[in-house]
Amino acid sequence: MKPLTAANKLGIYLPAAPEEFRSAPISRTQLDAWQSDPPEWLTELRRNGPFPRDVVSRKLGISNAGLARAQVPDALTAEEIGVLLADPPEWLLRERESYAAVRAENARLEAKKAERRAATNRPAKNRG
Repeated sequence: MKPLTAANKLGIYLPAAPEEFRSAPISRTQLDAWQSDPPEWLTELRRNGPFPRDVVSRKLGISNAGLARAQVPDALTAEEIGVLLADPPEWLLRERESYAAVRAENARLEAKKAERRAATNRPAKNRG
């Protein structure tokens, strides 16, 4: 597989990976080995970053679009994320509220769908 695909599966920021990882195709066997017994460089990247945008957004509790709106760089380190979490700027608080509202609305809609499915699966009442 391509290095970008492998990096996505490993949850790492490709430009921060070693050159030998970035420049050669990765076999499924190699990927499985790294997932079960990560080398030191992979452990270090997972611990301290820099992290890719999707990992950063998850750690901050906001969407990827929220990161883009705030013009946050493509990757942040654990230390940079820690600084944002310790003293959240206004944009982060706003994005968290927005993300929470979207998630709540999605949960409400899913519950409504589940109710409809349950209603259509109920046996008909006996009319006699």
